[in-house]
Formats: sequence, C-alpha cells, structure tokens
Amino acid sequence: MPVYNKLVRDLIPQVIQSTGKECRTRILDEEEYKKELVIKLKEESEEYFSAQGPKESLEELADMLEIIRALATIHGATWEQLEALREQKAKARGGFQDRVFLIDVYDNA
Repeated sequence: MPVYNKLVRDLIPQVIQSTGKECRTRILDEEEYKKELVIKLKEESEEYFSAQGPKESLEELADMLEIIRALATIHGATWEQLEALREQKAKARGGFQDRVFLIDVYDNA
C-alpha cells in the first residue's frame, strides 16, 4: 500500500475511489495547510523544471497557478487582488517580455 502524506487536489479521493480503490484522508488545519501548499508549490516547480516538452510544462504551470491561488487566499487576498498587484508591479517595473538580462551596475558617484 503506497503512503503519500501530501496535499492533493480536492477531487483526488473521488478519482481514486472511481478506480475501485480506497484511500484515507484528513482535513488540514490552517497552519498545516499553508505549510503543505508551500511544499506543493516547490514540488510542482521541480516537476516543471523536469518537464519533457511544452504540453507537460504547461500542465505543471497550471498546477502552480492553482497553488498560487490557494496561497493568495491564505494570505488574505483574492485572485483579483493578486492580479492587480501583479499589474501594478508590471506597470512600475515592467514584465519579462523584453528578455532584459542585467549584467552589472556602475556606481558613478
């Protein structure tokens, strides 16, 4: 019997049961949930870095977005508030579309 001890998507128990298997779950408290979301984000980012092609990469990015949405809620923000913050930062400092790579900075003072 495999032991997972990890945060999973909400419908995973039903998916497992639909295959004729049984599983045990529990609901995490707020602190455990936050900790497990951080662990899950790291896990998904590692899976992104080892992805073998665009389709798999996009699936891992989608997983990361789902976790980021949950983390935003944990930190007291909605997805819309997080997106507004992203837009504000992009307006003030730009995005990453121009591919700017900073080499060094000279202090002329």
